[in-house]
Amino acid sequence: VQLVESGGGSAQPGDSMKLSCTSDSKTYSSNCMLWFRQVPGRQREGVAAIYRPNQLAYYADSVRGRFRISQDNDETTAYLQMNNLKPEDSAMYYCAAGQTCGNWWKADEFGYWGQGTQVTVS
Repeated sequence: VQLVESGGGSAQPGDSMKLSCTSDSKTYSSNCMLWFRQVPGRQREGVAAIYRPNQLAYYADSVRGRFRISQDNDETTAYLQMNNLKPEDSAMYYCAAGQTCGNWWKADEFGYWGQGTQVTVS
């Protein structure tokens, strides 16, 4: 499974930004598509996940109500709509994929990763 992120950049507090993650696979290997983020010196943090077969979504408490994960109709692209951005949202954002969304917040559970896209809010 190959994952390619896009859409990062710089923003001001309160702005919105949308990240995209395109997968080359629609197999069971990528039934769950996720977004993680990481700042230097800290562990990779689960942000949101979506289970493609039923579109059930999961969110970290820190982003719930501000971020929304979705997928396109052909289920090959997952999006992360980020609203009301805060400086603490600044991080490298990574897309990941796996068979299920169980323990979705644990980065070690997932073996497919994109290269990351930087988001800076200041």
